[in-house]
Amino acid sequence: MNYLTVENISKSYGERVLFQNISFGINKDQKIAFVAKNGTGKTSILNIVAGLDSSDTGQISSRKGLQLAYLSQEDKLDDNSTIEEAIFSSDNPILKIIEQYENAIKIPENETAYQKAFELMELHNAWDFETQYKQILTKLKFPDLTLKIATLSGGQKKRLSLAIILINKPDLLILDEPTNHLDLEMIEWLENYFKKEKITLFMVTHDRYFLERVCNEIFELDEGILYKYKGNYSYYLEKKEERIQQEQTELGKAKNLFKKELDWMRRQPKARTTKSKSRIDDFYEIKDKAHKRRNNHTVQLEINMERLGNKILELHKISKSFDELSILNKFEYVFKRGERIGIIGKNGTGKSSFLNIITEKIPLDAGKVVIGETVKFGYYTQKGIKEKEGQKVIDIIREFGDYIPLSKGRKITASELLERFLFDRKKQYDFVEKLSGGERKRLYLCTVLIQNPNFLILDEPTNDLDVVTLNVLENFLLDFPGNLIVVSHDRYFMDKIVDSLFVFRGNAVIEHFPGNYSDFRAYEDSTPKEKTVIQKNTKPQTKATTKNKLSYNEKREFEQLEKDISRLNSERIDIESQFAEGEIQPENIAEISQNLQKIINSIEEKEERWLDLSLKLED
Repeated sequence: MNYLTVENISKSYGERVLFQNISFGINKDQKIAFVAKNGTGKTSILNIVAGLDSSDTGQISSRKGLQLAYLSQEDKLDDNSTIEEAIFSSDNPILKIIEQYENAIKIPENETAYQKAFELMELHNAWDFETQYKQILTKLKFPDLTLKIATLSGGQKKRLSLAIILINKPDLLILDEPTNHLDLEMIEWLENYFKKEKITLFMVTHDRYFLERVCNEIFELDEGILYKYKGNYSYYLEKKEERIQQEQTELGKAKNLFKKELDWMRRQPKARTTKSKSRIDDFYEIKDKAHKRRNNHTVQLEINMERLGNKILELHKISKSFDELSILNKFEYVFKRGERIGIIGKNGTGKSSFLNIITEKIPLDAGKVVIGETVKFGYYTQKGIKEKEGQKVIDIIREFGDYIPLSKGRKITASELLERFLFDRKKQYDFVEKLSGGERKRLYLCTVLIQNPNFLILDEPTNDLDVVTLNVLENFLLDFPGNLIVVSHDRYFMDKIVDSLFVFRGNAVIEHFPGNYSDFRAYEDSTPKEKTVIQKNTKPQTKATTKNKLSYNEKREFEQLEKDISRLNSERIDIESQFAEGEIQPENIAEISQNLQKIINSIEEKEERWLDLSLKLED
């Protein structure tokens, strides 16, 4: 069943042509990944397909009544709303019924409203839907629905937008980098969700394991031509290589034929027959084919790394807390020359704070960080480039000098260096603010590497980079002789370049694991864990079938306590995360600490009451 058809769309900005005459279709249950280099118009195509932008040519037609949802790089949420209001603001009729039921629970004394809401839940069989949407919110770390959207971080807003889309179950999901801002646990859950659900996807993602395990078709925009591959990422790589080899073979044949026809053209008399005129027309087509070249330029990474001495980096019983939240507790480690360590852990466990501590950007509570005299850090942070207003691409590089030193005493101009990072002469004079997200990240990577570090620290370096640039970066890092620390949720990237892991478990627990991410997952899955029995979420029992000794009001109180405890725990985690990431201003620390303690006390009080009621249930 065809959902949507794209015919001959094109997009230009002034003289810059992004793409021309692109056509494709999206059918029910297809899971399509869209692959292209940064700056070639991936996001523009998604915006056009989603109806947020217009094409210069062509048209888009969709099935009547098609429900389409788009997860873009920019959230469209109302900061004045709560999470709950944002979720229930959709036109989904089942969500309206669930909202009515949720509101009835909050007013236990109004038995009539509760009974009516309960009957509607029964009539429309909304219990399973409620269970599923609560599971989605829990997996994406939104247990407290009363929080204002204005209080959420950029990453939390992106996760909320994703949650709302998944809850509403549209016919077609259009996703722009859905794994950005998700931790590894969330990514693996989303991957499994998409694998098992009958869902139609059209998405841009750089996560190659995601491409491999979720997608059943890949579209690639290469040199302005759209190629389609019916298979996953491995199949795409194999068939793309075959295509390029075939193109090279055909190019060779065209060049030989061109030489032959060129010789014929030179020998032709001025008076030409109809037959010779036809051959002349063919000649110009052959000439175009023979002179066609692939733009095979790739990022060239090269640095003039100073040799590391015997002492690299030593962490001696380092400790760091943000009030009640402990990030490090007497942690010790001595880095050896050439070590390549990946850092994994849930959001809020202190990964970025750890990087800021070892680079001495935030102070320790106790312990000592000793940095070797020969160590020169290259620190790639999530914040990226801080350009000045009106600054051009080449201005960013010229801040480091007009000439950049390379290995073996060589040097190149700032302009030549930018060309190695795929910024042509024209692009170098574009304003930085006009670059795509991936182009900005590539430029930022350039500024980090040209400082010739011998100890690279990379905090989420793969976000927004295209697959081609990622492969080049990986190959560079594999040959990089210095030390390397990487925080990344890109499992493929981590598997390829790190030898061991720091696993941040939370509450200052850090484990050193000897192996890459896949090794770690295999180890975790094979380790016996204490099994807990989880009761399935079922609909509430009516009075006729209830076998416990709770009164009606106690049952209402019991349900409300569960919600309150969940909400308070979410508030506690959110405040602790703010302390962990250093987001709280010094003048607000005392006030927020007192608020945190009140929340903890309230949780303990409500848990005691919940336990009393649960014991009555078991009698």
